[in-house]
Amino acid sequence: MAAIQKTVAEKIIDTVPINEIKEALINEYRRRIIRYRMVNEGMKKKYGMTFEDFESKNIVKKQNFSWNVESDAMEWEHAVEGVRYAEQKLKGLHHS
Repeated sequence: MAAIQKTVAEKIIDTVPINEIKEALINEYRRRIIRYRMVNEGMKKKYGMTFEDFESKNIVKKQNFSWNVESDAMEWEHAVEGVRYAEQKLKGLHHS
């Protein structure tokens, strides 16, 4: 048995036109950007500052490392980094 069998996922991918896969990825990254921006805007309103200011002012420490503030900090950072990542991926898809 020298032939290597394709996985189920590879077989499915082979049946879907590459343009459809690319369009699905573009739509998913756009959806993520919208969601991440909504989180970012909500946090900006909640704390009255940008994430960069939140970090530089060490708000988590000033709030005695409360779970709510730490949780917000993690979610906010994830959203900010998520926007950067998704925008980078979108640029790559648009240029390919």
